[in-house]
Amino acid sequence: MIKDLLKDAETRMGKSVESLKHDLTKIRTGRAHPSLLEHITVEYYGSEVPLSQVANISVADARMLNVTPWEKPMVPVVEKAIMNSDMGLNPASAGEVIRVPLPALTEERRKDMIKLVRKEGESTKVAIRNIRRDVLSDIKTLLKEKEITEDEERSSQDDVQKITDKYVGQVDVVLQEKEKDMMEI
Repeated sequence: MIKDLLKDAETRMGKSVESLKHDLTKIRTGRAHPSLLEHITVEYYGSEVPLSQVANISVADARMLNVTPWEKPMVPVVEKAIMNSDMGLNPASAGEVIRVPLPALTEERRKDMIKLVRKEGESTKVAIRNIRRDVLSDIKTLLKEKEITEDEERSSQDDVQKITDKYVGQVDVVLQEKEKDMMEI
C-alpha cells in the first residue's frame, strides 16, 4: 500500500519536472531552437493548427531558423503568423523558405527572462510539495484506519521527504542550466 503511494508520488513529481523542462523550451535564449516557434498557430483550410503541422522548422545557424511550409500557398500565411506572434520576430521569405533571424537579447531582457524562468521553477516546486502533502495525507488516513503502524507511518514520511528533496533538486539543476544558457551571448 505504502509502496504504491510512494511510486505514484515519484511518477507525479517526475512528470512535474518534465513539464517544467517542456515549458522552459518555449522561453527564448540567445540561440535558435525549433521549439521557439512550436506554440505559433497557423490558419490551415479553415482551422487553427500548430506551425509544426504545416511546415518543417530547422536551425540554420545559432541565430537563424528556417521554416519550410509543405505547400507553397502556405508561405505568406506562415510568414504572417510568425510576424503576428508575441515574440517580436521579423521573418523574411526567400522563395519557399522563410528565414527567421533571432535578434540578440539585451541584458535587461535576459534578466526579465531569468525572472520568468525562476517563477516557472518555483511553481513546479510548489506542485511537487503539493504532491508530497497529498501523499502524507493518504498515509495519515491509512494510519487512522489502522492499516499501517506508527513506525511505518514515520518511515514512509521520511521516504516521501527524500523523494521530494530529490525532485526539488532536479528542478534546481534544470533552472541553473537554463539560466546559464540564457546568460551566454
